[in-house]
Amino acid sequence: MQFTIQREALLKPLQLVAGVVERRQTMPVLNNILMVLREGELSMTGTDLEVELVGRVRVDDEIQAGEITVPARKLLDIVKSLPETALVNFSLENQRVTIKSGRSRFTLSTLPASEFPAVEDSPNTLSFSLQQQQLKRLIDAVSFSMAQQDVRYYLNGMLLEITPEFIRTVATDGHRLALCTLQTAIEGATARQSILPRKGVMELVRFLADSEQPVRVLLGNNHLRAQTDDFTFTTKLVDGKFPDYERVLPRGGNNLIQAVRQELRQAFSRAAILSNEKYRGVRLILEQGQLTLVANNPEQEEAEETVTIDYAGAGFEIGFNVNYLVDVLNALGGEAVRISLADANSSALVESIDSADALYVVMPMRL
Repeated sequence: MQFTIQREALLKPLQLVAGVVERRQTMPVLNNILMVLREGELSMTGTDLEVELVGRVRVDDEIQAGEITVPARKLLDIVKSLPETALVNFSLENQRVTIKSGRSRFTLSTLPASEFPAVEDSPNTLSFSLQQQQLKRLIDAVSFSMAQQDVRYYLNGMLLEITPEFIRTVATDGHRLALCTLQTAIEGATARQSILPRKGVMELVRFLADSEQPVRVLLGNNHLRAQTDDFTFTTKLVDGKFPDYERVLPRGGNNLIQAVRQELRQAFSRAAILSNEKYRGVRLILEQGQLTLVANNPEQEEAEETVTIDYAGAGFEIGFNVNYLVDVLNALGGEAVRISLADANSSALVESIDSADALYVVMPMRL
């Protein structure tokens, strides 16, 4: 196996593929990436047995085809350290890989390609295509609400709901919920729900571009695959049932607040500085035409912010985790935001006035 390639061409796919590789592995070969060279195309595969990413790139000069696995982190660190315009020569001899560039020369240990495991496949039961930016939006809008290391394992991921009329993503950690819907017709689809694991969601969104280029999604009973021209991504699905999110969407919130999103976000961010570091509570005091935010901490320090809002209801107070509200305001698009509340004990329903594709629910907290 021998080829030559520009550093820049190799670096992007290598970074994404190496990102899948976990630092601590039970099998030595899982610390490596599989490199396969055929017909002028180099494919690189990284996996942790749950998630697999294959990156493809054309090489400048294929001298000899072949396949081998090499240590992912070491190869990435070497390529990153080379000058931007460097030409990289890669050769395999006696089960050792030699990388040459300019006056630099590196020799890496290898393991046979035959030892590299593939993520188990199941037959695809549904396939559809989207623009990459559409799938990226569906994930970015909700992924921050996924749970981390929750005993309810099905919350440590994202629900992907497919119907003939729309695609919807939902994530919740039990304290907040995020939902995003893309209205699109999907041929041959029946209503179905799949849960993508947290790591799969984070790795999938990394290689999606903010462009109109297509991504093809293939869904099986226990895996999801996404294909673009340069990458093929596969993740196992979480075996479990996602909670009925429709039941937690607050209905009948007749106290409507409208505000400028950036102004509100900045006020919350400033108030958060002096909130309790553990509970992150902030008190919202609602009055006609204005919202006052009050945060304090055990050191008896206090922050107070007043924001002009469009609100004509009765005055009351309610407490929230300020980080959750800032996360929502960061994820929302548009200039203006609408917050619906039923009373001082109800969850807040937050949405953008400019676009109706995403909804957010934040539970209140006692202060």
